[in-house]
Amino acid sequence: MAEDLPGVLILDIGGTHGVLENLAALLKKHFHLITMKEFLENKKEMSKKIQSVFVFECRPTIDQELLESLPNLKVIGNSGVGVDHLDLKMISNFGVKVTNTPHAVADPTADMAMTLMLASARRLVEGNVVHFPGS
Repeated sequence: MAEDLPGVLILDIGGTHGVLENLAALLKKHFHLITMKEFLENKKEMSKKIQSVFVFECRPTIDQELLESLPNLKVIGNSGVGVDHLDLKMISNFGVKVTNTPHAVADPTADMAMTLMLASARRLVEGNVVHFPGS
């Protein structure tokens, strides 16, 4: 069944820089996952299957060499808000679209901002420090 699905290139599953395992499980429902290692071991066959690259924590690096080796690439999906780590002009020269998740962390970011403002206004960090006589 995975062979019928469009191929997506990812750095790896798990480990230090790989896609989180629960995210990989979700991706597997819609894509045939191809790790960078699998791709490099069999570029000729794998390059034709890959239609998408999923960038997780700025990896894999999208450069001209990679783009030239993926003739059927249609889209690069970035799992974060920003795309400043991607050369959009170079990518668009290959006819490839770039997507991202602009609202994925909006609520948690707002929550953290409010927390920091309240903590600062109420001097919570200073109040949390315990001072003992003679210390």
